[in-house]
Amino acid sequence: MKLWSQYFIPTLKESPADAEIASHKLLVRAGLVRKLGGGLYTYLPLGLRVLQKISQICREEIERGGGIELAMPHLHPAENWQQGPRWAAAREIMFRADSSGDGQRSPQEPEFVLGPTHEEVITPLVKAEITSYRDLPKNFFQIGTKFRNEIRPRYGLMRAREFVMMDAYSFDVDDEHAIRSYFAMKTAYENFFRRVGAHAIAVEADTGVMGGSFSHEFMVPAEIGDDDVIYNEASGYAANREKATSALVPVDLPDAAPVAAIEEFPTPGVVTIAALEAAPYAVPADQQFKTLVYVGDGKPFAVILRGSDELEEAKLGVLGFGVVRAATPAEIEPVMGAKPGSLGTVKGTIRQAGALAGIFADHAIRLIGNGTTGANKDGFHVRHVNVTRDLAITKFGDFRRVRPGEPDPKSGQPLQVRRGIEVGHVFKLGTKYSEKYGAAFTDDQKQSHPMVMGCYGIGIGRTLQAVIEQSHDADGIVWPWNVAPFQVLVCVLDPQLPEAMELARRLGAAAEQAGAEVLVDDRAERPGVKFKDADLIGIPLRLTVGGRGLKEGIIELKWRAQKEVVKVPVAEVEARIAAAVRAGAGQA
Repeated sequence: MKLWSQYFIPTLKESPADAEIASHKLLVRAGLVRKLGGGLYTYLPLGLRVLQKISQICREEIERGGGIELAMPHLHPAENWQQGPRWAAAREIMFRADSSGDGQRSPQEPEFVLGPTHEEVITPLVKAEITSYRDLPKNFFQIGTKFRNEIRPRYGLMRAREFVMMDAYSFDVDDEHAIRSYFAMKTAYENFFRRVGAHAIAVEADTGVMGGSFSHEFMVPAEIGDDDVIYNEASGYAANREKATSALVPVDLPDAAPVAAIEEFPTPGVVTIAALEAAPYAVPADQQFKTLVYVGDGKPFAVILRGSDELEEAKLGVLGFGVVRAATPAEIEPVMGAKPGSLGTVKGTIRQAGALAGIFADHAIRLIGNGTTGANKDGFHVRHVNVTRDLAITKFGDFRRVRPGEPDPKSGQPLQVRRGIEVGHVFKLGTKYSEKYGAAFTDDQKQSHPMVMGCYGIGIGRTLQAVIEQSHDADGIVWPWNVAPFQVLVCVLDPQLPEAMELARRLGAAAEQAGAEVLVDDRAERPGVKFKDADLIGIPLRLTVGGRGLKEGIIELKWRAQKEVVKVPVAEVEARIAAAVRAGAGQA
């Protein structure tokens, strides 16, 4: 039992100026965190209690899913990362550590980085310690601090430079067992989010810089999230925007027959899709071929979309390039023969077609069949361009951004979109890391094989804030029972009365005996201040002791999530509190 007057809960009446979303405002106003700098936060006592509870629930569920806990260093030799498969892509988001302390590292001095994740540490460790199939499978996890050089930290704990995360790494003998480990962890995630009171949706996701064959993100729906969830409730389909597909293009769509010979025509000053839509040309956007030029691992390549579609850059990951970026106009013109706005991929029109690493077309351009595209001559386009006859396409793929209303790939019903906060991610990595680091095992035939890996992450701080984002009202936080900093608040309106404090301790003891954690508000404050603070910090069950109630022989019982206030006779109070605590714990 804690006394508010002896604890530290610095609540605020006003929201911080830099807080953009409700959960960030409430984190600060309710005295859970304080900002040190951009993306850097101190957890105050209430916030730390919540963080520890979420961490413990996470620990229990990951262990139930087969995880074995350890702790790895935050500081990593850069050499470990340089030996791995993602140094070029990951180094830009990593903090560097200066071992000399003078900012002038010599070539002889080792370079260190602060770890955003630990694949580059756990894989060499497992390589050194596990060599036989008899010692597999293994799944190691930790809960600790991570670091990411966020260019624009925002939304409080949602996008921070230093954050608390659970990260886990599974090692198996083959794909079948790796998939088993993957789905065991996915189940552990589902149990974790249910227990902490966060409604999280598992969505298909892009593997990104992590690599691997497939992954799922766990997204908490919220009005202000960091990603879009594309979904259909009826079919159960859900994916983030980077991975989402639709049934817009029928699988059995026949190739369109040519309508006429291609024809070049002048389009002076026309360098946008919208300009070609306007008079006098009047070419609808969905009848235009849009050509984009990118650079993958130093080599230019082209992507063709409908003019009405947008490229989803993450989908370019299937092309196998390590680092991808948009080409500059200075890089485009020598290869294509024209500036952006007049580009196309009609056979024979590209100045240096051999310099391209490939021409990749989105499936949806087949809906055009015959359309209009750039002539690779500034100020000219060509029409009657037939996909099959005229375009030099290396490979078709899914590269476009899906839009709401398009048919769901499972049921054909319209897709919907809503914002979500990513709070967890599971990846089936395959052998990408084990092959790089030589993490292999010997089977029963004395044959050596690379271990098949999975990796898993849950943002503990993000989950804390996501719970607030989902569970709050106009007055403050509404904590779920399992993660509340305290489950019971005893609010003493007249703490100067000895009998009031004596009853408050009696109520607190009854609640503790029933299994709750108790905070007693014994401050010499007005009742209105106490009630506002009680609603702000969001403790699930409030018991109010006042001088008037003492005279009447009652206390007041109120659930934070409800408006009703129940008057309880003092003679019945222990039994009623025990029942209330059991009810709160039962709903968790």
